[in-house]
Amino acid sequence: MISAKRPPLPSNTPEHERRSQETKPNRAFVASRGGTVDDFMNTVIRPFQPEELARIKEITVAAFDGVSIDRNIEDRFGPIGNHNWQWRKARHLDEDAARDPAGIYVAEQSGQIVGYITTWCDRQASIGHIPNLAVDQRWRGQGIGRQLINHALAAFRTAGLALARIETLQQNEIGRTLYPELGFEEVARQVHYCMALQPDSSTTH
Repeated sequence: MISAKRPPLPSNTPEHERRSQETKPNRAFVASRGGTVDDFMNTVIRPFQPEELARIKEITVAAFDGVSIDRNIEDRFGPIGNHNWQWRKARHLDEDAARDPAGIYVAEQSGQIVGYITTWCDRQASIGHIPNLAVDQRWRGQGIGRQLINHALAAFRTAGLALARIETLQQNEIGRTLYPELGFEEVARQVHYCMALQPDSSTTH
């Protein structure tokens, strides 16, 4: 994991100043690693490291309960192939990490990952995609999701892309509110269908 702490302070630094400085992220260091630091909450937005995959999966499963297609399918048809919806949703992060690990960014506070965003660039189509975004429920309401999206948008602009694309379910009120506030415009709505292929409607084996 990349540390955002500052180098050790001189031994004669007053104690109150030492405590203040040592808890602040090192902006130059974070920036050199492709990250940003939010002024208000000292939230570090930095590149994802492979060993952090389990943590962002943990955040994902908690955050998408009730706002996931995988959960909707399980509610209607039951577990599929001996796997629950949490396993299926977490697997999306494996796919994101395999496709473009450099396009994943995490939000960190006091050394703990509290959110993340996954992205990938379709350079031929000039579109930046945001497949997954989640914030630990204990840290919601601090604007972390907004910071993560803005970081991704800045990366897309730096890459010279023309559009950014994100999607959400109708039942995801947070996404339906946040994305338009950030400038995204609705262009279409899609209906998802599933059909059981076993006569007894059971999808487990």
